[in-house]
Amino acid sequence: MLLADLARTSQQVTATSARSQKVALLARLFATAEPSEAPIAVTYLAGRLPQRRIGVGWRTLTERHSPAPTGLLTVAEVHSVLERIAAVSGKGAVQQRRELLATLMTAATEEEQQFLVRLISGELRQGALDALAVEGLAAAADADPAEVRRAVMLGGSLGSVAEALLARGPEALAEYRLTVGRPVQPMLAHSAKDVDEAVGRLGPCAVEEKLDGIRVQVHLDGDSVRVWTRTLDEITDRLPEVRSAALGFAAEQAVVDGEVIALDEQGRPRAFQDVAGRVGSRVDVSAAQASLPLSVVFFDLLAVDGEDVLDLTTADRHARLARVVPETQRVRRLVVTDPMDPEQRSAAREFTAAVRQRGHEGVVVKALDAEYRAGRRGSSWLKVKPVHTLDLVVLAAEWGHGRRTGKLSNLHLGARRPDGSFAMLGKTFKGLTDAVLEWQTERLQELTTATHDWGVTVRPELVVEIAFDGVQRSTRYPAGVTLRFARVVRYREDKDAAEADTVESVVALRV
Repeated sequence: MLLADLARTSQQVTATSARSQKVALLARLFATAEPSEAPIAVTYLAGRLPQRRIGVGWRTLTERHSPAPTGLLTVAEVHSVLERIAAVSGKGAVQQRRELLATLMTAATEEEQQFLVRLISGELRQGALDALAVEGLAAAADADPAEVRRAVMLGGSLGSVAEALLARGPEALAEYRLTVGRPVQPMLAHSAKDVDEAVGRLGPCAVEEKLDGIRVQVHLDGDSVRVWTRTLDEITDRLPEVRSAALGFAAEQAVVDGEVIALDEQGRPRAFQDVAGRVGSRVDVSAAQASLPLSVVFFDLLAVDGEDVLDLTTADRHARLARVVPETQRVRRLVVTDPMDPEQRSAAREFTAAVRQRGHEGVVVKALDAEYRAGRRGSSWLKVKPVHTLDLVVLAAEWGHGRRTGKLSNLHLGARRPDGSFAMLGKTFKGLTDAVLEWQTERLQELTTATHDWGVTVRPELVVEIAFDGVQRSTRYPAGVTLRFARVVRYREDKDAAEADTVESVVALRV
């Protein structure tokens, strides 16, 4: 498969709004792919790298290279070069990566260069494309999309299923069953603005605590315990507390879904960043455990003692979970049997308020009749948590790529210091419509004080309302904090920079 074909398909999929047309474009591409190319192609199309990070900074990535006149690069060749870049380490690594990247870029056409920059920088990221790719693969191989979807959930990887499906056809899907010791892609939640909306949409449901920790999937098989994250990275050796908890289950075999959190002396949750740092610690796990012990809380059961229970309802799965996992290790929950009952609605609101008062994120509302299905397909789980917003000042902006070429896209965001200057808190290019992009490009150029290869620095005058999920520590930014999942809500032309939120108020939001 040529990179040119993949880049062109990516652009065409982005340009069309019709789901059927997107699926048809993907099906046509997959029909021409060799099975061994499918895992790479699927990953690239979703805007991800198999290597995740390759150690190339923005400045190196955006260096100018004369494009090739003709697209001859194959997807396999690109993957090989990126593998080599990711493997570079030690003295002189930066220069060696730069040289390898330059070789790749000079072999790419201008269209391919733009695709590669967006891919490597993360600006191409299209999480929703995974669902479309399933349908495209099914069409290319004449398979049932539901069977492909289930195989991906049980196989843990869209790429591996794509390779098997293109190599052996629909019969290959029968190989994919829930197996203890092989991780399953997790079920995810959509959002609702409040618990009343969630209960109204789902009908009979369970309202459960939403814990701000690390999602874990635990597989017990006799004395063997293995643990994976939501991205299916194995972290068994880093979590002895989870192993101990699993060995106490009332089962010989089990696959359970849960969350790892840390609690302070008052029993309130520690910051997500503390938990992430502990889970990421590989060197001295015993010392890390002594410094920050973790607790694990389980909320779903996928299999028990040789039985796959994915197709059972939420109510039935939880009943079995209760027989396997002690109450102290199960998530707190409230069952709403009649969503029209005012008393039950009131109880759901009170439960949600109590969860927040204990310091947790919010709640997840789950339909009692829902099966366990990977990803966000359907709306059987709805998360309810407060969305924070801040009024921040735009300090600079970076030029976009691909569809955003020629537009100032990635905003540098700042909060107000006591002396009237501004401290940068992070960047975002999310939440921008085409109309806003046009407007902000023109407006920011009017405010430009310096131009750079990457973009412009601007007078700190333009106020923008930013939604975000939380504040966490960061050594990268001067205030020592940054925003989690920041996205643009709207510009506040009714406010001037002196009315922007302060660094002090932002820091106060960090838990």
